[in-house]
Amino acid sequence: MRRFFADTFYWIALFSPRDQWHARVLAFDATLDAYHLYTTDEVLTEFLAFYSTANPTVRTRAVTFVRAVLDDADITVIPQTRTGFLQGLDLYAARPDKQYSLTDCISMQVMRREGLTEVLTNDRHFTAGRVSYLVSVTGSLTTLSLMAPLRPLPKGQ
Repeated sequence: MRRFFADTFYWIALFSPRDQWHARVLAFDATLDAYHLYTTDEVLTEFLAFYSTANPTVRTRAVTFVRAVLDDADITVIPQTRTGFLQGLDLYAARPDKQYSLTDCISMQVMRREGLTEVLTNDRHFTAGRVSYLVSVTGSLTTLSLMAPLRPLPKGQ
């Protein structure tokens, strides 16, 4: 079974038909088979923050989406902890030459801890962490034939 880390980019693109990456992420998901996704509370916090200025309908849909992610047996959401925060902060402090966000640093530490080497993102920062970069900045998708499909979004997503 393939295991992927899902970054904020992935959740936004999956959620929003208006997102420039939406069609590509849906096409990618259609190729998936046996898989398990990992993400973090911090990533879901970023997702919700992205929609914080949206209209009430979109905000409500975003909350419903996050609750569905939390309830999905094929997704492990790593909870926020003081230890995880401090590990992310250590990486953030150790790499002042990079433009890593704290959430990226926490995500990279989770990926190391969980032994994950593939990430669903378009964020170049993850390539520096020696992980596969499945959705590139140019939008081309790699190793599609080896991956497996996510459940369709709930109606109206």
